[in-house]
Amino acid sequence: MKIRRVAALKTAEAFRKHLQAIGVDMPFDKEMQSGQGGPLAQPLDLGRRRIGNRFAVLPMEGWDGSPDGRPTDYVRRRWQRFGTSGAKLIWGGEATAVRMDGRANPNQLVISEETTPDLAELRALLVRTHEERYGRSDDLYIGLQLTHSGRFARPYDKRKLAPRILYHHPILDARFGIDPEAPVMTDDEIEELIADFVIAAQRAQQAGFDFVDLKHCHGYLGHEFLTAVDREGRYGGSFENRTRFLRELVAGIREAAPGLDFGVRLSAFDFIPFEPSAEEKQGAPVKSDEGPYRYAFGGDGTGVGIDLSEPLAFLDVLRTLDIRLVCVTAGSPYYNPHIQRPALFPPSDGYSPPEDPLAGVARQIWATAELKRMRPDLVYVGSGYSYLQEWLPHVAQAVVRTGQADFVGLGRMTLAYPELAADVLAGRTLDRKRICRTFSDCTTGPRNGLISGCYPLDEFYRNLPEYEHLAAAKAAM
Repeated sequence: MKIRRVAALKTAEAFRKHLQAIGVDMPFDKEMQSGQGGPLAQPLDLGRRRIGNRFAVLPMEGWDGSPDGRPTDYVRRRWQRFGTSGAKLIWGGEATAVRMDGRANPNQLVISEETTPDLAELRALLVRTHEERYGRSDDLYIGLQLTHSGRFARPYDKRKLAPRILYHHPILDARFGIDPEAPVMTDDEIEELIADFVIAAQRAQQAGFDFVDLKHCHGYLGHEFLTAVDREGRYGGSFENRTRFLRELVAGIREAAPGLDFGVRLSAFDFIPFEPSAEEKQGAPVKSDEGPYRYAFGGDGTGVGIDLSEPLAFLDVLRTLDIRLVCVTAGSPYYNPHIQRPALFPPSDGYSPPEDPLAGVARQIWATAELKRMRPDLVYVGSGYSYLQEWLPHVAQAVVRTGQADFVGLGRMTLAYPELAADVLAGRTLDRKRICRTFSDCTTGPRNGLISGCYPLDEFYRNLPEYEHLAAAKAAM
């Protein structure tokens, strides 16, 4: 399949004609509105807080903290750039493990008694940087994403899983070498983990964060609860049981940290795992003889379709818990990355896209818009926009202007071009040399034991010794 590069679509008309040619429907504004009157510049009131514009920075990990979970100079540089971005909603900064065995890699941040002052300083650095650039920070809203990596935990060795699972998955166990006899977490162990999340939230509040994100996405533990249809006991089987973890988390945190706000980043739909086809290395769904695929939250049973019934029920749970802020994403970077972060160039452990990545962007925009239409009282942050490249602002403005999402989340784009949001809001011409082209080096690096960053476009990373190691790893692919 030949996919036309977005960078080759030089005009708005060319972009729109290409969408039409590939059968993709996407909101698009030909003319941008800059200044305070523009849709993306409008503030949004969330409870007692006013958030200054409609751009959000999504959680971006660097696999570059210290072995004991503290920020390093690499982390501090990234958070400074979040501060210069101009975005007023900082969604979590990056995933932070609530305890050591929950890290996705041995250099992930951890929130503990010892690291809490470091995280407070990290947040203060972001705020101070933002104030120096924009003159104020009272309209910033900053959260910390709390996580346990569950099935995908690698807390002690970058190349070795140390998984904690809720159930045995008929495909993922074999793919990631999980022993069929490996124990699953017991209900008692889950209750202990909930207590650790509560303590972590208390510490986040002490560090000055406005909210915590109780992460339910991308195949990590919170997301796995939603798919635990075969699990017995209090935390599996029925929808009520599969959302018990969230409800007990919120109850515990509300008691221990009154006044702390909540958000939830949710994989609102999922597909069956994909793998490279033998002939073309193009992604294809794994073949399964087990009948309907039951482990995709938000899936329709086919493995490649969407049913938003349970995601809407999940949003109803958020409403009963008085949680209004939800960030919509999809799938998992470990087993179907093309639906989670559309890209033309796959990471080293990935596969070539089975569709034009613009179809993946449109799918996430559509799902977010549908959830917003059905549960309009919640506040939605959309994801998956980076692949739009030069045309990101035009789609972002149309999405917000028409009420299909409340915020546009920026992920990979912030690594090379953190000031994109500020440039859009000011009506400045975008710097094409810094626009993310989704080369996926920010993922290929960590997959090969290196830190994450934008090696192709950010001179800082291009001048590191890791750049040569990354080039060698890519050449060997």
